[in-house]
Amino acid sequence: MNQQPVQRPGGPSYPTSMLLSSSKDLGWSTLSAELRSHGRSDGPGTEALHAEVAITMRGVNEGQVACKVGGSWRTVRPTTGTIWLRPIGAKSDVALISAPKVQVMHMYVPAPVFRRLADDYDLPTSPGRSIRYSCGVQDPIISQVAQTVLSEMMHPTAAGRMLVETSSLFLAARLAHSYLETTFAQPQARGCHGLNARRLKRVLEYVDMHLIDDVTVGDLAKVACLSVFHFSRAFAASMGVPPHRYVSQRRLDYAKAMIVTGRTPLDKIALDTRFASQSSFTRAFRRATGMTPGEYRQALRQ
Repeated sequence: MNQQPVQRPGGPSYPTSMLLSSSKDLGWSTLSAELRSHGRSDGPGTEALHAEVAITMRGVNEGQVACKVGGSWRTVRPTTGTIWLRPIGAKSDVALISAPKVQVMHMYVPAPVFRRLADDYDLPTSPGRSIRYSCGVQDPIISQVAQTVLSEMMHPTAAGRMLVETSSLFLAARLAHSYLETTFAQPQARGCHGLNARRLKRVLEYVDMHLIDDVTVGDLAKVACLSVFHFSRAFAASMGVPPHRYVSQRRLDYAKAMIVTGRTPLDKIALDTRFASQSSFTRAFRRATGMTPGEYRQALRQ
């Protein structure tokens, strides 16, 4: 499944801030993200093409952020974990930051991600436009998603695009569950049952046949004939790990097998196992084995 990277809202949304890191060149198709350092500045004035979730990753206990929501000015202190929500189509009024430098993670969720939840939630039309325009939210689930996405953005992994795909779905589900202007039906009562043996076998065989391909969670969900959101939960219940982590483990096993042959250059192994670079491959391999790929190959020769 070849998907185009999601486009961030057009124009310089935060022209006076400093861009610290971006997902622009990572090829993510269901979410885009930026880490920015904000001082005193104006906020975005353009219409939001995607739902925006902004969360303070490194905040302060002084100063304030003022933003105009629903015609009224609201101020919040930009402490770590403070969240702002902006729905699709919203044109932000001026936001003034009067505080020392704060680092804010901006995550942009496009409308198609919300539509992928339709099998599990009775969502209103254009759910991304129905999110409450909010400031000063505290939400540990959104905070955890932001930490996961930031870690992947800073240190890409072999199954990073799958991880972000899953994270975007859980972020959209959280927004739909807790921050819509209108109510929605509860998730269909499916419990946390795993995949049946036949579906699980098909999925695992598909993974092993496509380890060097750009596999997405959507691809695996199609193999299982389930919605992406339901598949992600059912797979984790069956295997004890989410889909992206299982694929990452299998790719590392494949990398070990390639290293054992002693013929394939390490940089090619990194590319074949879908790592963004040899350095990210080395970091992941060391975490899994306690050795770098080079040390692993050398140990096999002794």
